[in-house]
Amino acid sequence: MTLPAPSNNPGRVLISGGGSGLGAAIAEAVAQEGGTPIILDLDTSAVPEGFASYAVDVSDGRATERAVQQAAEEAGGLDAVATAAGIDRPAPFGSLDGEAWEKVVMVNLLGTAAVIRGALPALEQSRGRIVTVASSLALKAVPDATAYCASKFGVLGFSRALAAELRGKVGLTTLVPAGMKTHFFDQRDEQYKPADDSRLNDPANVAAAVLFALAQPAGCEVRELVIAHELEDSWP
Repeated sequence: MTLPAPSNNPGRVLISGGGSGLGAAIAEAVAQEGGTPIILDLDTSAVPEGFASYAVDVSDGRATERAVQQAAEEAGGLDAVATAAGIDRPAPFGSLDGEAWEKVVMVNLLGTAAVIRGALPALEQSRGRIVTVASSLALKAVPDATAYCASKFGVLGFSRALAAELRGKVGLTTLVPAGMKTHFFDQRDEQYKPADDSRLNDPANVAAAVLFALAQPAGCEVRELVIAHELEDSWP
């Protein structure tokens, strides 16, 4: 008797920051594999028709938890979460006002925690998986990026601790992507924009890495995964 091939359908995947950039690429990849993308974003206007979406500012932790809980309830549960929401405000530490500096940390680090906190009961029930999105700048510090590095170093530490805490109950992969061809750099001053965008990775490649992590068989976890264009110079 021939057994059916295992399905790579990722199921119900909630994606923070899923309205654009890497998050949108993850949502598209989930849909292509037969899964159900569920989008959480500040701006949901570009979310494709047919995708469930919830508008929320992930820097508001309690509102984010409520939105995730609502999404899980309306989807009948969750099988995975990918935390792709992120912002940056590159500038010398002394010239960036405290509110702007803290906003980066609130979105990138505290928003990641809030999304997972809201999703955790559903993920524990389904023995699901989490993919947190750190950055190559969670491994390498650079000038004028104190807020971003602080937030992404924080995501890495948070993810490692949470993976240890949830082992055997919920899977967790920390994705460490380098620069991608998205609109992430559009609002930066010229001095902080990539000098050569040909060295930026296609977000579809990074989304495929997320699906790879989610497709691991029971008992196997990809704990950390660095992905970059072959000429990327922010890693190592």
